[in-house]
Amino acid sequence: MAISTTAVFPPTQWASHSIIWGQQTYVMGIVNVTPDSFSGDGLHQGGDWIERAVAQAQQFVAQGALVIDVGGESTRPHADTVTTEQEIARVLPVIQALRAQLPDQIIISIDTYKAKVAARALEAGANLINDIWGLKHDPAIADVARSHGVPVVLMANMRGYQKHEIVSDVTRFLAAAIDRALQAGIPWEHIIIDPGIGFGTTPEENLTLLRRLGELRALGRPLLLGTSRKSTIGQVLGGLPPEERLEGTAATVALGIAQGADIVRVHDVHEMMRVVKMSDAIIRGTFQRPEA
Repeated sequence: MAISTTAVFPPTQWASHSIIWGQQTYVMGIVNVTPDSFSGDGLHQGGDWIERAVAQAQQFVAQGALVIDVGGESTRPHADTVTTEQEIARVLPVIQALRAQLPDQIIISIDTYKAKVAARALEAGANLINDIWGLKHDPAIADVARSHGVPVVLMANMRGYQKHEIVSDVTRFLAAAIDRALQAGIPWEHIIIDPGIGFGTTPEENLTLLRRLGELRALGRPLLLGTSRKSTIGQVLGGLPPEERLEGTAATVALGIAQGADIVRVHDVHEMMRVVKMSDAIIRGTFQRPEA
């Protein structure tokens, strides 16, 4: 499925930020302020964890990331529960430090489904909410997004759901999430959707979602794709651990862009920026020959 080289959706604009959709694929760099991330990159350990989180984010920005996604609770299956207070204690000092040190145009995303965490993070300098439950787990988070005037990423989460046909299931989940956002007063242009690869879905279902990702564009909102180092990649490649899933991630990113992904959420920003640039040159026609 080829996508247009012109913007498919109107720009998402808020405060001093503007995302122009359709002209390029944006990269979101993952900063896990947790001790137990599935990917082995959890930073909440040792006395210098804040400094290491900031250094990682700065490196991601230097490598081309527009968005830094800060999370304080592991979302892997069977992860330890984190209280609201624990999550706030993890993410707040990192977000405050990032806002003080990163360029103003860089977007800081708070990866949480808890309204209180989101509110404190936005007050500390974050300016986007990434909710893995699509405003369903804690409905008050929708009011936080509306009152602060920030965009939200609504992810489909099939954990606990009776599934029938995965693309239809995810489409229905996301359509309901969009309705929740609109009913809460969140502007249409502030909504971004995510198919939720690996959240209550089997490897076969994940591959189907990736193969048919373009069908979700019928919902009318930009797509964020988060496949980085996911277990499906490891299983397809014969049981590889997270740190050996780089090439598999690259394949999902390239093919996701071909299916219309607008943002890719990744651990390995340097390598995935190269994949994004090459994919955009082919799919979006962005290549410009360097001047001699």
